[in-house]
Amino acid sequence: MDKYIKLFWEFFRYSIVGGIAFLADFSTLFLFRDIIFSNDTEIELFISAAVGFVVGLAVNYILSVLFVFKAADNKNSGRDVKSFVIFAVVGIIGLGLTELGMYIGVYVFEWHYLVTKIIVAVLVLVWNYCGRKIFVFGKGEKKA
Repeated sequence: MDKYIKLFWEFFRYSIVGGIAFLADFSTLFLFRDIIFSNDTEIELFISAAVGFVVGLAVNYILSVLFVFKAADNKNSGRDVKSFVIFAVVGIIGLGLTELGMYIGVYVFEWHYLVTKIIVAVLVLVWNYCGRKIFVFGKGEKKA
């Protein structure tokens, strides 16, 4: 049972970090989409979402290493180039899911792009946590 409590708190911390990274991503999306770009084209939406993703990825990586995946038996896990590359690949898959979700929400269901972003972000949060937990930060954990 102790294992599940630790997992709960780790996911809770990841959710807080994800929320902070989401704010960075969301703010960047808004900045690019509504202030820097002004033509309201599909490509501008996708570029804005991608730039927001990159900013959110950087914030998420730094905070994940420092605050989320910090168990004593995997303290060095995720702190090398290979781990960052895997972390980024999981994130790139998340970006693909984000772009697909943005397209479906905005152009198929005709939802506002910021509402769509919130819905998509929740779904991608779960993917990112599971992918990063398994492929990056789960390497050094004891199987108990």
